[in-house]
Amino acid sequence: MARRTSTQAQAPGLSGDGGAGRRSVVNHFLRSLRPEQWTKNLVVFAGLLFARELFNPVALGRTCTAFGAFCLLSGVVYVFNDIMDREADRQHPIKKSRPIASGAISPGLAGGGAAVLAAVALSVAFLMSWSFGLVAVSYLALQALYSGPLKHIVILDVLTIAIGFVLRAVAGAVAIDVPISHWLLVVTILLALFLGLSKRRHELVMLANGAIGHRPILGEYSPYLLDQMISVVTASTLVAYIFYCISPETSQKFGTDLLGLTIPFPLYGIFRYLYLVHQREGGGSPSQMLMNDRPLLVCVALWALAVVAIVYRPFGFGA
Repeated sequence: MARRTSTQAQAPGLSGDGGAGRRSVVNHFLRSLRPEQWTKNLVVFAGLLFARELFNPVALGRTCTAFGAFCLLSGVVYVFNDIMDREADRQHPIKKSRPIASGAISPGLAGGGAAVLAAVALSVAFLMSWSFGLVAVSYLALQALYSGPLKHIVILDVLTIAIGFVLRAVAGAVAIDVPISHWLLVVTILLALFLGLSKRRHELVMLANGAIGHRPILGEYSPYLLDQMISVVTASTLVAYIFYCISPETSQKFGTDLLGLTIPFPLYGIFRYLYLVHQREGGGSPSQMLMNDRPLLVCVALWALAVVAIVYRPFGFGA
């Protein structure tokens, strides 16, 4: 009897054990969604916090749903970015290990999964309200434009990232149907620009001569130019937040003029971030820096606690 010697080709991420292979594919897909980056979507809670609705169960539930929808949408964006950038990512010392760039999961499979998640997230968004759904669609469309032409246009590439954060903040306010503060939008876009420019600087310095090969737009920047931009945005962010805290409008809204006591926290946080960027060669991933640097994490936590204590106490909470 002839002996059977044929072998079966296996898809990327699958092993001889079908169950283990499927689990491996799912794990690689979940990694491609980059859940460690979802902390950026916490901006959605800004509207809830400053609208004094934090202890309103209905508003809190809607904001948590909005947060979940934007986590899915941002994960979808990461997947499609990785699909489009997979060749360049293979030349990057860190990004080459990403599932799509490394070949652990195929672009077709990852794209199909991302499309399903996008449909789920947008369905949830429109079920919440048409206005929230339109903000979610605008966010997804903006990110699609960034993945296409906008990431190749100097300055607009970073501005597009910053506007993405603004749309998150707007989404949080729209989700609970509260007015959108112009202060919220100004501080959000300035802080997002600070983080985006710091990330560009990190990439430029870390990749050195290989920077242009990985991301062509980096050829339009230089460490000196980015340092100048970061200086302007740093000062603008701090001034905007300080004016917000001490303005009569803010004091009247919250019934207290004590919000100025929170100013040391963003001062320390931004200076700590600059220290990590310049002295520790950080800045590549703001989310990872926040979670891995204990002083920075403690600073953000103390700021949030201080804001809650000051903003909510005049209205009977925590008394």
